[in-house]
Amino acid sequence: MVKDIYRGIKAYAGAFELISKLKLWHYFSIPIAISLLTATAIGLTAYGLSDNLGLLISKAWIWEWGKETFTTISSIISGILIIAIGLVFYKHIIMALSAPFMSPVSEKIEAHLIGKSLPHRNTSFHQQLWRGIRINVRNLFMELGLTLVILIISFIPIIGWITSLLLFVVQAYYAGFGNMDYTLERHYKYKDSLDFVRNHRGTAIGNGIVFMLFLLIPIIGVVLVLPLSVTAATVKTVELLNAEKSEISTNTI
Repeated sequence: MVKDIYRGIKAYAGAFELISKLKLWHYFSIPIAISLLTATAIGLTAYGLSDNLGLLISKAWIWEWGKETFTTISSIISGILIIAIGLVFYKHIIMALSAPFMSPVSEKIEAHLIGKSLPHRNTSFHQQLWRGIRINVRNLFMELGLTLVILIISFIPIIGWITSLLLFVVQAYYAGFGNMDYTLERHYKYKDSLDFVRNHRGTAIGNGIVFMLFLLIPIIGVVLVLPLSVTAATVKTVELLNAEKSEISTNTI
């Protein structure tokens, strides 16, 4: 698992160079716009609702002394909470809506890696969009469910401290999952893709770790996160697919 996580992270090393070499930057214009608009909407929502939610929470403080301080702290915590929840929705929204644009990018990278053109695609723009929505809605509910469980665990003494790390790993896993599926869409049906990512969860986590860290970089992060993470995920996923095919061929001889 640790080696797979490292390999998922390492795949980012040549991502920028590969995008430039294959002249893929123009394919990312619409996904980057989706990313910027979604991030802006979440930021404005957090800014607009934090005061209202903070005031609502502050009503729990029944004393006059310290009321203003408690209200300020409540507003800050509310903003952080809204942004944290927003990040969960952010990544699934951009990955779902970007599917029809990321799949061709993934296809061109795979063709370059294997050294030959791929067979004609049998899926349309709408089919790719629907698959992206289906995968990411499923992952969204799975992630929210796991997040709830982890938050409950956080109240348990002694082991509660580990919950922050668990939350980050869960977010990273589902980010990597979505990035890998742009390649898997050409090779596997929906259920088979779920099984593939489960079998290679370390790679998904490694890819998602860098994805999540990119979001900590103001503006530049939301611009570059999809191009680099999708490229890195494609390189690694193609490698894993080829390894599985080689193993199957060896076993059938």
